[in-house]
Amino acid sequence: MREVTLGLLGLGNIGGGVWDLVREFGDELATRTGLRLRVKKALVLDKKIHGGKEVPDEVLTTDKDDILEDPEIQIVCEFLGGEQPAASMMLRALENGKSVVSANKMALSLHFDELREMAKKTGAGLYFEASVGGAIPVLTALQSPLIANHVEQVMGIVNGTTNYILTRMAAEGAEYEDVLKDAQRLGLAEPDPTADVEGMDAAYKISIMGSLAFHSRIYMEDVYREGITNVSAEDIAFGREMGYVLKLLAIGKDNGDSIEARVHPAFLPVDHPLARVDGSLNAIYLYGHSFKDMMLEGRGAGDAPTASAIVGDIVLAARNAVHPVAWLREDPLPVADDWQSKYFIRMKAKDAPGVLAEVTGLLAGEGISVSAMMQKGAAPGGKATLIVITHIAPEKAVRRVVEALNPEICQVENVIRVEG
Repeated sequence: MREVTLGLLGLGNIGGGVWDLVREFGDELATRTGLRLRVKKALVLDKKIHGGKEVPDEVLTTDKDDILEDPEIQIVCEFLGGEQPAASMMLRALENGKSVVSANKMALSLHFDELREMAKKTGAGLYFEASVGGAIPVLTALQSPLIANHVEQVMGIVNGTTNYILTRMAAEGAEYEDVLKDAQRLGLAEPDPTADVEGMDAAYKISIMGSLAFHSRIYMEDVYREGITNVSAEDIAFGREMGYVLKLLAIGKDNGDSIEARVHPAFLPVDHPLARVDGSLNAIYLYGHSFKDMMLEGRGAGDAPTASAIVGDIVLAARNAVHPVAWLREDPLPVADDWQSKYFIRMKAKDAPGVLAEVTGLLAGEGISVSAMMQKGAAPGGKATLIVITHIAPEKAVRRVVEALNPEICQVENVIRVEG
């Protein structure tokens, strides 16, 4: 039996979850792996406040050096959250030859290059499975069992809060603000939900996941991002009538000479595997030249699922004599600012001759053809809701059409991409 000595940077929800899992499942884990995990130190702001966990006083410390500079500690687990000081502490641990395990998508996305380079320089391990999809082993899959593939597409529901909100809006016909308030009351959304509902959380994740899938660094600032705050119950209802389900998707595509990296609401056909993923569940759809289609689904957030992935990474770090380093191209592919998709365009249009001709004429002028069209609520002299779904078209061409429409006769209320 080999003992593995750990230091925990933080003892909040996730850190506390890891502490509980190591303590309660440690004997079973030792039997399965031959490794006895021991937490020597846990960094807290105040020794009197540590999440109500039963932690011996000698384990608790308020000094990061008790972890980062202790030669006995082999693996440092980071649970501080946010960019700093988390990134700096991880970098220092790696510099001191300690392997690092983290679920911190923000720090990893923004500082991946320097963390990876330091791990490569010192031979320490950098493990971050839990940063994308919680307990869903997508990053491990991309780096090991699927490594002999050209991955062409990753598309995922990677934020449980927004998936919960959109699921409730679809099921109840409720508006975004009403469901958000309920989700906050239930503790399913943060008091400040910006990172989730504006797509930032998902953007960090596609930055990490896409970099590994396409072996080309995707920086956060290059990810196109659009949240769900402008989605209405009307959009969801009209989409359902036309055979679609709305999800907030993180999308990455390898087009050969460029990469797409984007986060935004998107309609999916009702028979798409991601369309049935409801509530706070996460799921990631992959397509590779050899394995073809694959779907991974599970709990993408929460203390227990994340702790499970963290402990899995600890075991990997302890077992590996040589730690894997993600291979990335030296000449990264550019991230495209234009891409091809279908589009759902919802408008309020005058019920008058020539309106449809103007809309279809502008689309035709950009080489965009119409796949489906629906009109609702026509009233003499008033305005009707007009829905147009295009065939596959360039993003920038659709934007030009929207900008060119005369708002006096046709007001665009929302544009939502259609995937799948």
